[in-house]
Amino acid sequence: MPITGSTRIVGIFGDPVAHSLSPAMQNAALQEAGIDAVYVPFHVTPAQLCDAVCAVRALQISGVNLTIPHKEAVCPLLDELDPIATLIGAVNTIVNRDGRLYGYNTDGLGLLRAVTEDLGVDVSGRRVLIVGAGGAARAAVVALSRAGAVWIGVTNRTLERAEDLIASLAPKLEGTALAALQLAADLPVHLGDGVDLLVNCSAVGLKGEALALPLELCMRPGGAVYDMIYGPSTTPLVTAARAAGLPVADGLGMLVGQGEEAFRLWFAEPAPAGIMRTAIECLGCEK
Repeated sequence: MPITGSTRIVGIFGDPVAHSLSPAMQNAALQEAGIDAVYVPFHVTPAQLCDAVCAVRALQISGVNLTIPHKEAVCPLLDELDPIATLIGAVNTIVNRDGRLYGYNTDGLGLLRAVTEDLGVDVSGRRVLIVGAGGAARAAVVALSRAGAVWIGVTNRTLERAEDLIASLAPKLEGTALAALQLAADLPVHLGDGVDLLVNCSAVGLKGEALALPLELCMRPGGAVYDMIYGPSTTPLVTAARAAGLPVADGLGMLVGQGEEAFRLWFAEPAPAGIMRTAIECLGCEK
């Protein structure tokens, strides 16, 4: 689509950002929808974040996504946070409305959509184990609790981080029992009769390392596994889940889900169905 003086700009702030798949999927959706806008990656270091946020106003950028390491640091720089973003303590989408910047977190919605669409899992009434205790884990705990999970365990190699996450969220998430667990060989002992869904929110597997977790001892019959990591290579967790005969999916669906929700926030209309996923899958074919 031609770029003119009326073309709107959206984009993504990150450090690094060159690897991001968001430009490919967002621009494909914009072209399919016939919206006069372009999505651009911006390499923004932590030291530049404040200036970059000011530029969103000054340059009348319609909105941006935020990725590592900006999701938490951006919060005090915005005019208003959505209640879910406030609860999570992190923002991945900014919307510029007449110079006022509103922060949202679409990661949790992306996860729920992926778990439902890619795994066919309804988390209501289910027991869930979260691996990791960072920002992605916080978003997952909030989303899964609000969707009706009855028990969520957060396990991490550093137990204190899991305990801090639980302590900060437990008073705000009624109806879900929360527990912090040490990621160790004896973890299955502390899971009782197991879990219905395991979600890897950590970076373990990104470089091909295995998650030290015996799936056969952790999962209930009919349980499923979701690995937020996505890429051209299959992670050891996905491989292990397949070997155990468990339904499993990688993070592609979550990436698409959160991106489609950001698109809706920016342009007040849904993204064309299936276009973002197709765009990313085509990139994989080219590789």
